[in-house]
Amino acid sequence: MAIAEENFGPIAAITSFATAEEVYRRANAGDFGLSAYVFSRDPSRIREAVVHLESGMVGVNSFALAAAEAPFGGIRSSGMGREGGSEGIHDYLNVKLSQVTV
Repeated sequence: MAIAEENFGPIAAITSFATAEEVYRRANAGDFGLSAYVFSRDPSRIREAVVHLESGMVGVNSFALAAAEAPFGGIRSSGMGREGGSEGIHDYLNVKLSQVTV
């Protein structure tokens, strides 16, 4: 069943799984990707999850994810671009190349 609207939580989906790959496949199957959250004490598991979860932001061991100095934004139907942080200025820039030969 596809979700037609992006939910703004807190929402905790609890389900069993056999492998980490199955978790990533399920988590990435949706149309939205604003944020994802990982809870673990294993540094290698955390790094793996951050790499494999397809979302604009990943919170680790906390739901406190946003800060004014950090980029905020999602992927897919959750939007594109970033607000805040140094990355937020890129949407307002027009990069131009000029090559002059004299």
